[in-house]
Amino acid sequence: MEILIGILVAAIIIFFWGVKVIDQYRRGVVLTLGKYTGVKNPGLRFVVPVFQKMIMVDVRSTPIDVPKQEVITKDNVTVNVDAVVYFRVKAPEKSVLETTNYVYATSQFAKAALRDVTGNVNLDDLLSKRDEISNQIQEIVDKQTNPWGIDVEAVKIQNIELPQDMKRAMAKQAEADRQRRATIINADGERTAAKTLAEAAETLSNATGAINLRTLNTLERISQEPSQKTMVLFPVEILDSLRGQVRGEHTHK
Repeated sequence: MEILIGILVAAIIIFFWGVKVIDQYRRGVVLTLGKYTGVKNPGLRFVVPVFQKMIMVDVRSTPIDVPKQEVITKDNVTVNVDAVVYFRVKAPEKSVLETTNYVYATSQFAKAALRDVTGNVNLDDLLSKRDEISNQIQEIVDKQTNPWGIDVEAVKIQNIELPQDMKRAMAKQAEADRQRRATIINADGERTAAKTLAEAAETLSNATGAINLRTLNTLERISQEPSQKTMVLFPVEILDSLRGQVRGEHTHK
C-alpha cells in the first residue's frame, strides 16, 4: 500500500513538473532527448520531465538599439550615426537551432549594415534621404537574418551627429541663404512699389483735375493734425502765370 501511495505521489509530482503554460505571445520549442521534435502553441502544455525540454521564444515585435557608430561618408566627412531595429521571430525553431543568440546576432548585423550603407553615400544624401537609406539597411539585415527565422520589420536612423566645425559652417550657410532671400524679397517689393507709383503718376497726369483733387485731399489730411500750421493757397492759374513769366525772363536773357 505504501508503495502504491509513493508511486501515486511521484506520478503527481512528475505530472505537475511537466505541465507548462505558454503565454499568447510565446512559442515553445521542444527538444526530446536533445532532438528537435516540434513547436508548442499558447495554452496549457505538457512535456515529459527529464526526457523533454521546452525553450520559450518571444514572437512579439522587438526593438533593439544600434549604438552610435562613427562613419566616414563618401565625401570624407566623419559623422556619428545611431539607429533602432524592429524585428519579429517568424520561425521559433530556427531562432533556437540556427543561432545561439538571435537578438545579439541581429544587432551585430545591423551595426555592420549601418556602417556600410552610410559610408557609401554623401553627407547631403545622408541628411536628406534618411528614409531611403534606412530601407536599404533593412533589406540587408532582413536578408542576412532570414535563415534564423527573423523578420526585420523596420530600421530607423535616429540621430546624425555632425562635427562642430561642420555645424558652424552649415549655420553660416543657412544664415547667408536667409539674408539672400530677404534681399531678393525687398528688391521685388521696391520694384513693385516703384512700378505702382509710376502708374499712379501717369494716371494723375492724364486725368483732368486729378492733381488738384489730390492736392485738396492732402490739405484736408494736414488740416486735421493737431500741430500749428499756416497754409497759403494760390490758384493754379496764378502759379501757371508765374511760371510763364519766369520762362519769359530767361528767354530774353
